[in-house]
Amino acid sequence: MNSVSDDSTGDDETTRVWLVERTYSDDEQNIIILVYATPDGSQYLRKERSLTSFDDVRETTAAVDTDASHLGTVNDPEQRAQYAEAAQRMQDQHDPDEAV
Repeated sequence: MNSVSDDSTGDDETTRVWLVERTYSDDEQNIIILVYATPDGSQYLRKERSLTSFDDVRETTAAVDTDASHLGTVNDPEQRAQYAEAAQRMQDQHDPDEAV
């Protein structure tokens, strides 16, 4: 079983990322874009969902665990700081599996 860490330390490790951004597409596709980030804001995971998929049982949780290889790098220092602040706020206010 893979271990869960708060940051990425290896390719075979699962990393916990926290919801830092939720946006809605402006086009006709009706897509919700969820961005999760590591606590330090240096890496992110982007998920897209159709608005119709929210009718099923899936919930948006405060955090998800993902394979470290699925994470992208946040290169912009300002965005990295924003993600780190938002991730910390989510950690302080929610359990990882809590629906938000």
